[in-house]
Amino acid sequence: MSWEKEAEEIKRMRIAARAQGGKEAIEAQHAKGRLTIRERINSLLDTDSFQEQGRIAGSAERDEQGNITDFSPANYVTGLGTIKGRSVAVGGEDFTLKGGSPNAAGLRKSVFAEELASQYRVPLIRLLEGGGGSVAKGKGGGTVGSPAYEKPRFLSIAKLMGEVPVASAALGPVAGFPAARFAASHFSVMTRETAQLLIAGPALVDRALNIKITKEELGGANVHSRNAVAANIAKDELDAFAQIRAFLSYLPSNVWDLPARASSEDSTDRMEEELLSIVPKSRRLPFNMRKLVQMVMDVDSFFEMGKNYGRSLITGFARLDGQSIGVIANDCRIYAGAMGADAAQKVRRFIELCDTFHIPIVNFTDEPGFMIGPDSEKDGTIKFGTSAVAAAVMSVVPWATVIVKKAFGVAAAAHFSENGYVLAWPSAEMGPLPVEGGVAVAYRRQLAEAEEPEKLRAELEEQLAAQQSPFPRAESFSVHDIIDPRETRPALCQWVDWIQPQLKSLKGPVSFSFRP
Repeated sequence: MSWEKEAEEIKRMRIAARAQGGKEAIEAQHAKGRLTIRERINSLLDTDSFQEQGRIAGSAERDEQGNITDFSPANYVTGLGTIKGRSVAVGGEDFTLKGGSPNAAGLRKSVFAEELASQYRVPLIRLLEGGGGSVAKGKGGGTVGSPAYEKPRFLSIAKLMGEVPVASAALGPVAGFPAARFAASHFSVMTRETAQLLIAGPALVDRALNIKITKEELGGANVHSRNAVAANIAKDELDAFAQIRAFLSYLPSNVWDLPARASSEDSTDRMEEELLSIVPKSRRLPFNMRKLVQMVMDVDSFFEMGKNYGRSLITGFARLDGQSIGVIANDCRIYAGAMGADAAQKVRRFIELCDTFHIPIVNFTDEPGFMIGPDSEKDGTIKFGTSAVAAAVMSVVPWATVIVKKAFGVAAAAHFSENGYVLAWPSAEMGPLPVEGGVAVAYRRQLAEAEEPEKLRAELEEQLAAQQSPFPRAESFSVHDIIDPRETRPALCQWVDWIQPQLKSLKGPVSFSFRP
């Protein structure tokens, strides 16, 4: 007896699933400037590498003889594939069916995506577009809610973040549970023109709060790039995919492994002449920290994350002699590099990301201290700043700190870790307070009584600045070395070789104690 009839049935169902919501729905998706989920997966992954799970998942209607008369596919597509030969799990809503709001099979497949990544210990990539649940009900009765014995749906999502890298892209309107999935990621990127991320859409906001607002005003890229919900913004979908591929290239497949050390043609002995003059002699003039980072790291390897949030601190990944490195640096062009509440949260989260996936950290320090003033106090800067300090000093990965210019106050402690390798440039200044603030506080009465207060202020600042020089500290072995700025890359590349045995001992999950 042949199974030919059943084989044909499977074939028809697969064809129906690949047809998604039909030609008109696909054309409507394209008219909005957005790809379909299957086009997205094909653009992201290596050619022909996608192996879909649940290819005929959906809802079928049958006649009295059991023959299929109609079939509605699951509106979530998930499976395994490769990026540059490396296995990943990928999943996303099919917006051409019910606007991505999950049907029964689609919901099960979306929940399975986390399980799939966890089971095979591979990175998970979510390509999000769609809403969460709906109050509209289908015909018929049935059970209500999840079984009492079922695990909480968010358990696998939360657990996964301690196991494998998770990257999410918002590529259209994303609301409800998919929006929570977007937030539960190590790297999140949204397209500038086509994506909006919403807890609830304009209709619900209008009904509940009597506020009339567009989706873009409510949750567009301009909103979420500044609040850290979206780490990065992409110009289009292909750019979002490129950023996800770049992000994953710096991370291991899971916490039981280490990031692959890439081959590098960039000389470890390269010394950039411009580093000698990049920090101005005048203490009041800013400089370009990103340019400094790029001159030290492997050529074209710096990948920044969260540029528009906590802008006084720079975070991202790079490579040193092929080794994946987490980079933290102050941007003195924003609040002189001072650490505000947002920058502190950004840095703490980045340190924890590096700890989770065993990525050593290089810190380029130009820290004047915590941001001060009434807004800073309202933001709770001291609380979040102390949390960042705790994350730094308890970090388990190797650290190298290069004191480029300023290292003042409690905030400076967020730039050093236990057993860190500490180098100072000749331009470094270290102490409890910046000279200007210290003079204003300690010599307040003398300045008020002086005949020429500004002249006295300048003299005092010059005297105290000399005391904050790195040379006495280097002479006292308070830092490991004071170096010619041009020696920074060779020194750090040497450090990368030193830490290799340490990295091998870090494999496996990490845990964090309570932090402020």
